[in-house]
Amino acid sequence: MTGIGGAGTSGMVDWNLAVATATRLVRPGPDVSRDEAREIVAELRRHAKAAEEHVRAFTRMIPEGAEPEDTPVLVVDRAGWVRANVAGFREVLRPLLDKMQERRGNMPGGAVLGAVGGKVTGVELGMLLSFLSSRVLGQYETFAPATRDLPAAPGGGGRLLLVAPNIVHVERELDVAPHDFRLWVCLHEETHRTQFTAVPWLRDHLEGEIQSFLGETEVDPMTVLERLREAAQSLAGGRPEGEEGEEGRSLVELVQTPAQREILGRLTAVMSLLEGHADYVMDGVGPQVVPSVTEIREKFKERRAKGASRLDMALRKLLGLDAKLRQYRDGERFVRAVVDEVGMDGFNRVWTSPNTLPTKAEIANPADWVARVHRKAES
Repeated sequence: MTGIGGAGTSGMVDWNLAVATATRLVRPGPDVSRDEAREIVAELRRHAKAAEEHVRAFTRMIPEGAEPEDTPVLVVDRAGWVRANVAGFREVLRPLLDKMQERRGNMPGGAVLGAVGGKVTGVELGMLLSFLSSRVLGQYETFAPATRDLPAAPGGGGRLLLVAPNIVHVERELDVAPHDFRLWVCLHEETHRTQFTAVPWLRDHLEGEIQSFLGETEVDPMTVLERLREAAQSLAGGRPEGEEGEEGRSLVELVQTPAQREILGRLTAVMSLLEGHADYVMDGVGPQVVPSVTEIREKFKERRAKGASRLDMALRKLLGLDAKLRQYRDGERFVRAVVDEVGMDGFNRVWTSPNTLPTKAEIANPADWVARVHRKAES
């Protein structure tokens, strides 16, 4: 198997083993003939191109006549999504894993522990990715190094992934018009691509926040184990006496330091903005180009809310995926309220600089953002 960007079997994570594990465990997609598959891929490519024009016209984020840096659109299967995400994870986590590898190398028997631990972590990551690979319809990969099979924008700029088997699975499950549903999905994902191609500083800002978050991560193994133990107790209902308010937090949140929680608050606000904006644009463009958009939206919202099963909902909670659902809802409310108050061009001031991004509190109270960004600028 081809390695992911180099020697995948060294270090804290065996990346090749992660890919192999996920690929082996990934669920098969819906039954389609070879000709149907070709047509689905071709149609998704056409819709992605059409969505680009619709989104740019609606958002007015890209000045007329301007050509932002282009990023590739890739229609992939579930295994392709796994390979792309492993490449992205490896790029983002490299500084943290290098630091942990250095710490472990100085421990007695560190090399042996590293080899064993890397394989264990590779298997665990592969299992997680196999679970997620059947749930993602599309994804703009912000931090996407090019690989032999997966091109990206120059300088690691990004790529748009459309996961064809999952789109077909959901359109059949919801019993909606395939042509309309595929375009509707492309509108959402194309909005993410426009956000990053029209706002050049956004990628670097997010990367800086993520690296700050990872830089605060405890690398002492005993400290990490203690945090995981506390997290497990809280999630199991055995929270130590005096620790209140933890039941609403995921495992991801519970293993963080106070400094990381502060950074996470800023990241949550940005992600709520990006996801809510994509939903707002999808609904705004939809009525003009997607005849059955109302039916699709209602059925999709219901599907989002209830989850697939009790196990699925438990995993969502454990991994913090339920927070992503709140980001769609809260972010869309923020965008709608701001556009209603100051119009689309007024809303687009949000993309001026990191200082004009909403805070977590402003996502919940859009009038506060309007007062800070607009009335301050006009006074």
